[in-house]
Amino acid sequence: MEYNIYKCHICYQQEIAPDIVACQVRNLELAKKAKAGQFLHVQCGDVTSMPLRRPISICDVNEDCITFIYEIKGRGTKALQEQAGELDILGPLGNGFAVEKTLYHHPAVIGGGIGVYPMLFLTKQLQNATVYLGFRTKNLVTLETEFRQNAPYVTVMTDDGSYGRHGYALSALEEDYLQQKFDIIYACGPKPMLKAVKIFAEGHNIPCQLSLEERMGCGIGACLTCSCETHGEGSEKYKCVCKQGPVFWSKEVIL
Repeated sequence: MEYNIYKCHICYQQEIAPDIVACQVRNLELAKKAKAGQFLHVQCGDVTSMPLRRPISICDVNEDCITFIYEIKGRGTKALQEQAGELDILGPLGNGFAVEKTLYHHPAVIGGGIGVYPMLFLTKQLQNATVYLGFRTKNLVTLETEFRQNAPYVTVMTDDGSYGRHGYALSALEEDYLQQKFDIIYACGPKPMLKAVKIFAEGHNIPCQLSLEERMGCGIGACLTCSCETHGEGSEKYKCVCKQGPVFWSKEVIL
């Protein structure tokens, strides 16, 4: 797997919802290599005080620019929000989604929480995608316009019913399945959602790809801190999310 460290010019950083920040950086080589589902390992703040990079999924690519969206959770992401000028980025890392336009004709895309953001770049590469976006509440609903510009069918759900439809994104997908007959499902979001998507997809014999999130140290499979359990045997029982994922076929992993 090929990856490099790039110095990327920061085009902008903008808070698009409470504690949710969109950052766009410019680097032509990095943008050309990026694939939907991959992530960036971003240096946040001073390397001496915060030596560990933060993994952040790629949200979109436009010519020589890459956009990623992150949630401010601690001092690392807070330091990232305050940075200007350049960012030191390792990437693109991991294995992305399998986009097989000739094999799959009725894809469903489902994202929950911050797992919504990596699905935009994927949606732009699919044809006739049906998209389901889940948020906790109205003030966290973001990128709806961008998804509607790139997919013919978009359903927005909120846990509290304050915007769109009331409930979880998977509930809407389940309701639509009899009419839509999806032939593949792509999902990214919190682990309980991914587990539910996995059960639904496998119960209906639908191929399904899941983008997993785990704590990462190195981002390149050396430190083994992001291992996940799979159905493999022996040395293949556990795989590194950063190197062998973050996207897996649902039947590969145990959630």
